[in-house]
Amino acid sequence: MNGDAVNGGPEHEPVASLRHSLVFVAIVAAVVAAGYAAQHRQVAGGGLAESHAHVIPIYVSAAVLDWLLLWFAWRGIRRRGGTFGSVIRGRWASGLDVARDVGIAALAWGVMLVAGLGMARLLGLGHGHEKSLEILLPRTLLEVLVWIATSASAGFCEEFVFRGYVQRQLLALSGSAAVAVLGQAVVFAAMHAYQGWRPVVQIAVLGVLFGVLAAWRKTLRVGMVAHAWQDVWAGWLGSAIFR
Repeated sequence: MNGDAVNGGPEHEPVASLRHSLVFVAIVAAVVAAGYAAQHRQVAGGGLAESHAHVIPIYVSAAVLDWLLLWFAWRGIRRRGGTFGSVIRGRWASGLDVARDVGIAALAWGVMLVAGLGMARLLGLGHGHEKSLEILLPRTLLEVLVWIATSASAGFCEEFVFRGYVQRQLLALSGSAAVAVLGQAVVFAAMHAYQGWRPVVQIAVLGVLFGVLAAWRKTLRVGMVAHAWQDVWAGWLGSAIFR
């Protein structure tokens, strides 16, 4: 991938209309505003929720938002004559294909883990600079299972929306792979404004890595696997292993 203009090929054609993309931007702006308000409202304990008691509805709400974003992106894509396959690109034809993509996803996740830890140290995350998100993390078996389902949902929906829809639109509009990757990472990170600005910077770096992975592999399959695993690890498995 480079910053030079690229021409030709179906991947450089818009996947939806400009009007549809402008409405999408308005939706993102509304979500960012709501997230900012959630981050700065005063609640008992200084977190984003009053207590841990109602985390499952929060997980479900996050999944519903992801699927609504996917549905909206899909409407624009379908009106343009696109299909799920044309956005995801490629199918697993054999067990070897699955093993290869899972292996690449594991390597990519390792890079993302190191990058995320480096950014956390650089930004001072985990030292009380942001309102704690710990109250939202799963504790019971049911919460863990719902978290895993939510993570799998995020892996599929967010890769489709941001690395499929947004990145492809920006590539078509700008003619630059670098602009497309960086632009979708900014939008992706902004959607997590409820976590505070330091986590948003960290998420933007991860968004760039997901975008590079999609551009390199020319498929969303690998990113979907890596993204789902990253969310499972960050929200539950990592702390369960190293607590």
